Amino acid sequence: MFSGIIEAKANIIEVQERPGVLQIRVVRPSAFEDIKVGDSISTNGVCLTVEDFSDKWLQFAIGFETLSVTGWSAEFLKGLSVNLERSLRFGDRLHGHMVSGHVEETGKVVETRWEGENLILTISFPDSLAPFIWKKGSVALQGVSLTVNTVDQNTFSVCLVPETIEITNLKNTKVGELVNLEADYFAKALHHFSREAIHAFRK
Repeated sequence: MFSGIIEAKANIIEVQERPGVLQIRVVRPSAFEDIKVGDSISTNGVCLTVEDFSDKWLQFAIGFETLSVTGWSAEFLKGLSVNLERSLRFGDRLHGHMVSGHVEETGKVVETRWEGENLILTISFPDSLAPFIWKKGSVALQGVSLTVNTVDQNTFSVCLVPETIEITNLKNTKVGELVNLEADYFAKALHHFSREAIHAFRK
């Protein structure tokens, strides 16, 4: 599990195609001094497992399901700057919201605008996420924990404050770009529980 509070940005420096997966190497941030094989790292919102590392890079294998959901390709990933967050430890403060790193859908950036030092992003989302997107609710965008400012049919907006703009890659987001979305974990759990309860009651 993650909090959606990004620790570092890093570039993908190598992409290799393997049977059914893409292998990537990402520049290892200097603060990631406690890495070991098997660790989970949120990478642009996707939970990836460290399969190898050096003092200069982290290596991951991206599986078929993740590639299908995100639309990532070798060409797209080469040189990409990604948001990184190590998994939570019990006892840590939770400054964002609970994020699983299981990206469900992608959204499309439909507008970017500056309001003083703040960057406003408007994102379209598919119908499947509609039950989980509401004003002042939480959403993870490229792995970043954000509060939904407004919702209008199938779009929502978020406001990036200067610290978020500085520490993440979201300031480089362009209109038309696809971004990884993960809805609030507890909202999904409650929705599933309620649906199952109603189904059981009707039996």
